[in-house]
Amino acid sequence: MKQALTILISSFLFFASVLMLNFSPDSGEQLIESNTDKVYELRTYTTHDGRLEALHRRFEDHTLRLFEKHGMTNIGYWVPSDPELRENTLIFILMHESADAARANWDAFRADPEWQQAYKDSHADGVIVAQAVSVYMNATEYSVMK
Repeated sequence: MKQALTILISSFLFFASVLMLNFSPDSGEQLIESNTDKVYELRTYTTHDGRLEALHRRFEDHTLRLFEKHGMTNIGYWVPSDPELRENTLIFILMHESADAARANWDAFRADPEWQQAYKDSHADGVIVAQAVSVYMNATEYSVMK
């Protein structure tokens, strides 16, 4: 079981790294084609040792509400059940009304003074996130998300 999970995670990380080749070097965000379809965004945050609780607090106290304020729909948040990942990993999915909206949502979120202050305050005891991976997805015709 553990070997199968390791293979699955390795495959996901390989796939994510291939997708990251399409990221903009300036913003760290994946370049997405302009369209009017809803766009789902799978994000995986890996924290520095001992910083996952600080990330949870920041999301609970600020981030979820600010995402909604800036046009993002919170779909779900998870921590892996794997013992090696559950201590430093947060996985979540957001929904944007379109690819263009995703760009605008993130720009507005990053520019929000409330977010900037929450981000600064949450780093008082050190940097939280060591790595963030983002994958934009479009629902298939047979998906319940369509």
